[in-house]
This record gives sequence, structure tokens and C-alpha cells, in this order.
Amino acid sequence: MTSRPNPTARQARLGTEMRKLREAAGVPNRKAAAQLGVSPTQISHIESGRIGISEERLRRMAEFYDCDDAALVDALVSMSLPRFGNWWDEYRGVMPPQALDLAELEHDASYVRAFEVVHIPGILQTEEHVRAAAAFFEPNLALERREALVSFRMQRRRVLESGTPYDVIVHEAALRMRVGGSKLTRDQLRHLLDASGRESLTLRVVPFTAEGFAGGGYSMQYVGGAVHQLDTVQIDTTHGAEFIDAAARLNRYRNVLRSIDKAALPEDASLDLIHHIAQEL
Repeated sequence: MTSRPNPTARQARLGTEMRKLREAAGVPNRKAAAQLGVSPTQISHIESGRIGISEERLRRMAEFYDCDDAALVDALVSMSLPRFGNWWDEYRGVMPPQALDLAELEHDASYVRAFEVVHIPGILQTEEHVRAAAAFFEPNLALERREALVSFRMQRRRVLESGTPYDVIVHEAALRMRVGGSKLTRDQLRHLLDASGRESLTLRVVPFTAEGFAGGGYSMQYVGGAVHQLDTVQIDTTHGAEFIDAAARLNRYRNVLRSIDKAALPEDASLDLIHHIAQEL
């Protein structure tokens, strides 16, 4: 099987989960290799996502590792299947690999919970908001690249159109950032109000007046997997998206989200606040 020099986040995650199953069973690399009739190096490549694994082999290894979680095994099989014709493939070589990984992660999500402090969540940004932000951060970006960024961001809205439950909490600071000027900000806020009418979307706000709030450094997307073991947290860095899947860290982010949830206004009060800020502009 051909080796992948740059596995996608999905492919790497599948390898990580296969390694977790092996280690939980206390099976050495060489014994796993003997079970499949391959070299220990090939097992290492499977567990790093550099080569794939067929459904038959994956199920055989799960049985060998005494994994009796049928839902987890089925989810891993789904991750292992080849994929063709994904909308984000059109942007390969144009957008950074992490952006494509994020699109695929959202596509596979059973639900998404997002929290943003100083930015409007990406899939809720208007085209003009995306352009203005890109012009600020990358003023020398070629027009063609900028428009590709806008197009890609708009395509990511498919996760909303699919009906995937999307629970968004934004801090009031993000609503008051005048990205592109007052008019664009007002249009952006009106877009949020319009989007809030979607049945799958819940939009709430943490106001400046929230007592005891200290979560300013925890902007994130918590993406639910097909089973809870496959949950992922995505955070933005200066170098692109970073994906977190270690169980202890996922638990920490879940706890942070619970605290943020308590600090947020109810949905009706949140929409009223957004409307009030838009009227002030």
C-alpha cells in the first residue's frame, strides 16, 4: 500500500485510535504485526496514518485487541473508508491542509459547540466580514487567494444546512469589534439574527456584565464524534487550526464549556443584546 507523506487529520486520528486499542490490550507492536502478517514497521505506519487499513483487517485487529465496543469499531470503520468527491477537495493546494481538515471534521460532526471571544464564528461570518478580516491580517494577499478564502468560508456553512446541531456562544466583545467599519458590523449582526432562525442553531452571548467570567482565553470548537471517544476540540493558532483529542484535555475543555454555558445569557436575551448593539451602530 502506498505511503501517505501527509495524512489528513482524519487519517491520523484513525491511526491514533488503533494505537490506543492496541496499547489498552497490552499487545506489543510485533504481535500485532504477526496477527496481520505484516512487518512491525507497517503497524507503525497504520498507527501514524501514513497507510490505511481495510475494514476486514480493522475488525480483525479490534477483535484481537478484545475491543467489545461495537459502536466505536463501526465508527473507526467509517473513518477508514476511502472518500471521493468531497467539496473541500476543490480547495486542495489553495487552502492550508488544516483548513481542509477542519471542513472534514465539521462534515463528520454529530454536533458542534463553539465559543468565541473576539471573533464571529467562521461559519457565521458574512462574505464582506471575511474579506475585511483578511485585508486586515494579510493586506498583501492576492485577490484570487482572498476570494478563495471567502468561497471556502461560505462553503463551510454546509454544516448548518445539513442540520447538524450547532451551539454557539460569543462574547459581547466579538459583537462590538467593528471589523470593516460600522456598516459591515451592523450587517454582520443582522446576519447573526437571521441565522438564529435556523432550527439547528443556538446562539447565545456572554455579556461584559457576566459576574465572575474568566474564560477569555478559551475560544474553541468542541466537535462531537460519532461516538464520544472520537470527540475533538479545534482551536485557532497563528499557524492554523490545531486539533486536540487526548481524553484528559477533552474533559478539561468540556468543563470549561460548562462554566461558559452558565455565564451566557438565555437565547432570547442574547438576541435582544445583539439587536441592541446593531441599533447603536
